[in-house]
Amino acid sequence: MAAIAPPGKLVDLDGFRLHLHCTGTGSPAIVLDAALGASSLSWSLVQPELAKLSRVCSYDRAGFGWSDAGPMPRTAGRIADELRTLLDRGGVPPPFLLVGHSFGGLVVQIFAQRFRSETAGMVLVDPAHAEDWARPAPKEQLLIDRGVRLCRYGVIAARIGLARLVTMLVRSGQLTVARGLVKAASRGALSQQDEAILAPVWKLPPDVRAPLAHVWSKPRFFQALGSQIGSISVSAGQVLEATAGGFGDLPLITISSTNPGDYRVRQQDALAARSTRGRHIRASNSGHWIPLDQPEVVIDAVKDILQAARNAEKNDW
Repeated sequence: MAAIAPPGKLVDLDGFRLHLHCTGTGSPAIVLDAALGASSLSWSLVQPELAKLSRVCSYDRAGFGWSDAGPMPRTAGRIADELRTLLDRGGVPPPFLLVGHSFGGLVVQIFAQRFRSETAGMVLVDPAHAEDWARPAPKEQLLIDRGVRLCRYGVIAARIGLARLVTMLVRSGQLTVARGLVKAASRGALSQQDEAILAPVWKLPPDVRAPLAHVWSKPRFFQALGSQIGSISVSAGQVLEATAGGFGDLPLITISSTNPGDYRVRQQDALAARSTRGRHIRASNSGHWIPLDQPEVVIDAVKDILQAARNAEKNDW
């Protein structure tokens, strides 16, 4: 399969390039950061609508999508700093309205605090919560260890071409065959729960599915993903340190899936309360992949923060 050209541009960060895809015009610039194993493609239902409102930029973290492999380890703090350099060298001036999904929520929280004067607001889409991962309990540590192990299998599968074959089978709907190959390659280590990373493919527009074989079948993807997973406790500690003082009056919306459970609701309420202008909303009919299940929920939240940011800018004048 021939390489598929990136929809955006590749920006040099002194030794490696990151893919940046910007559309629309206006300020503040909306910056989209994807989930743990996701790329800029996961915003395919959100970005076109947001581009009608302002300039909007999605990107691929190092090792993901069309981006080159980057320095290790892949911690949220390193990724936040790389994102700021990417925006600068990619010609995207502040202020920034940050939107982070899942693991991307950790990255944008660090970004918002390290570059507070450049941040106009934040939308956290079913974000990971740092307190769950800074000192993981045995159950969470098992998830981390299993994720790292599966990524090692993924590197091997990508090098021998198996990952590309599995991705093509998934795209064509042959899930039984795909599962059989993955089970054999992972020595039975992949569970039904782990397969959630494949679910979004069915929710993406048909024209966006084609690049998935390119995106998900490179050794660098599994190496970067494995490092993100293996470094999650360090990333969580970076978030807790960066956000210890809260978010002040930064406009903030955090979004939960439809049935998050009482523990998750308390976490989300507490996160929203860390800003004097924060609030917590729930999607009406969505699992964890809200940008694909109910993109309109994300779009409406961004609209609200965008209006608040623009009103604040007018008042400053």
